[in-house]
Amino acid sequence: MNRPQTFAAGPARAGYRVALVGAGEFGATFAAQVRRISALTLSVVCDRDLARAQRALAQAGYARDEVTACGSRSEILAAVEGGRVAVCEDFHLLRDLPLDIVVEATGLPEAAAAIAEAATASGYATALVTKEAEIVVGPLLAARAREAGLVHTPVDGDQPSLVMGLIARAAALGLPVVAAGKSTESDYVFDPAAGTVEAWGRRVPVAGYAPLFEGADLLACLPSRVVPGLAVGTVPDLCEMGIVANHCGLGVDRPGLHAPVARTIELPRLFRPRDEGGLLTRTGVVEIFACLRRPDEISFAGGTFVVVEAPDRATGRLLAQKGIPGCGEGRYLLLHNPVHLLGVEAPISVLSALRDGRSTGGADVRQRLDLVARTERAFAAGEIFALAERHALPGIAPELRPARTLAPDAALPYYLLPGCRLAQPLAAGALVTVSDIIPPEDSVLWRLRRAQDTRPDLQ
Repeated sequence: MNRPQTFAAGPARAGYRVALVGAGEFGATFAAQVRRISALTLSVVCDRDLARAQRALAQAGYARDEVTACGSRSEILAAVEGGRVAVCEDFHLLRDLPLDIVVEATGLPEAAAAIAEAATASGYATALVTKEAEIVVGPLLAARAREAGLVHTPVDGDQPSLVMGLIARAAALGLPVVAAGKSTESDYVFDPAAGTVEAWGRRVPVAGYAPLFEGADLLACLPSRVVPGLAVGTVPDLCEMGIVANHCGLGVDRPGLHAPVARTIELPRLFRPRDEGGLLTRTGVVEIFACLRRPDEISFAGGTFVVVEAPDRATGRLLAQKGIPGCGEGRYLLLHNPVHLLGVEAPISVLSALRDGRSTGGADVRQRLDLVARTERAFAAGEIFALAERHALPGIAPELRPARTLAPDAALPYYLLPGCRLAQPLAAGALVTVSDIIPPEDSVLWRLRRAQDTRPDLQ
């Protein structure tokens, strides 16, 4: 899709004013790139760590006299009207300013929900980077923005929007999507000479791995490819795939996904129906995999893909001859994007929202799936859930299941758990339900989810 050509047909305007909230890795790369986009002006950067925001702007090439630290709305307004970038700590100061869009990149689900709600109330479009809020209340945020004549969008540069772009392209071409998804953020790198597999910064000796890498009997070797101690799917992976399903109407084949350790060229053989030699009991699903490769092969870490049904077997075989990965008989093909560019790509979503009036997500966002939590050990009453590295809740396994409203017996959405205290003991293997925990009293995320649950059009 030639998006710049599409934007050119929109209203001719330069200098859309952008506020960035969150100057971490994603936000810093966005700040650097937006400086090169003539249609966009970075007006405000908000971060709880003012020094981090200032460093991000300095690294992006903003001179000191182009940046003003502000402690009030009036100071921000003066800086913006003077053509400088206002830097502040409190996102509440962004209300009712001459802004067009807020790019939210905090990574904090509670803050992200509050920021998105405040942006819509002030008449701004919203580009939401924090997937942990989107998976819980994304449909409500999108609906409220739409009803206010605004756009709520996920962002290119992060996998959900990029997967949805591949799905949209396949749909436009009339190619049925069998599976859509992403690779985990770390490859499984097999070094035949050293006899090791490296992933997530750890290198583990493996004996007899070469036959597994070659995968002559592909389905049989999948369980043995997983190296103990090296993760395959992570919580963010399942979260992102839940978002894709909610935007695009896809499902899951099983709650934890199949998540094989696989070479990229194997995906069309694996993500196809079981009666044709694959893993799937149904089609039209989201999936993830850990990319297995040698050190001399290109990384796919964090890349995105769709496996589609070819127009016919002859066409499938022809495209396979031209380098498109496919299964041997030509029935299924792999379309893929091996990179995600963080905030460098996000301006595409911002421009789509502002100039085209469209999200780079789906057109019918509903809470089709929830990311939920299943216990891996027994829990005692009174224990408190706290997020650890890669968003893990220790002792908890994430699952994607059909969404339910917050009834007492409903599985509780995963990102409503952090900070909650258990009201009663839980056995190992139990889904954590609403009645199992003591909910917080003043959570924006909880309030918005309850509001979303009252709307049948979003279920």
